[in-house]
Amino acid sequence: MPRISDADRARNEEAIRAAMDRLLRGELPPGGKCDLKTLAAEAGVTRTGFYPKKNRDGTTRPGPYQHLGEEFERRLKAQRDAGEAPDPRTSQIERLNAQVAELKERIAKRDEALAELTAFKTLAVSRLTAQHEEIQRLRQQAAQDDNVRRLPAARSGTAPYGQGFGVVA
Repeated sequence: MPRISDADRARNEEAIRAAMDRLLRGELPPGGKCDLKTLAAEAGVTRTGFYPKKNRDGTTRPGPYQHLGEEFERRLKAQRDAGEAPDPRTSQIERLNAQVAELKERIAKRDEALAELTAFKTLAVSRLTAQHEEIQRLRQQAAQDDNVRRLPAARSGTAPYGQGFGVVA
């Protein structure tokens, strides 16, 4: 014995189809989405009617409006696959998610470049430090050696000794 009469079920199915058409056209209620919860609320039926039920022996049977819920999901997926979105928030969320993914990728690349530059800077500073220390050591060694003579400073624009290297007059 069914819980609702066939006439009530037919009226409910008609209300569900009308609500389904409205939602898929993008006529969403304030605060509603294009989903089964909003479909049930718009049609005035309980959401549980769109899901399978369990019998007392543990077997499952389809919910009274499950076929309509599946039809709604198929039509909604077909619209999304065609690039049409009845719920503008869904397309906005997808667009924002794509932007977030792109920004995360850009940040990862910048972090990688920054790490490379930091490693290069560390290497360059350590090499400069080693070179400076070597120069200081050589200057100190040159100052201590008695057999090293300093050359006189050259006048600007002239070769230090003679006319120049490799030039025969």
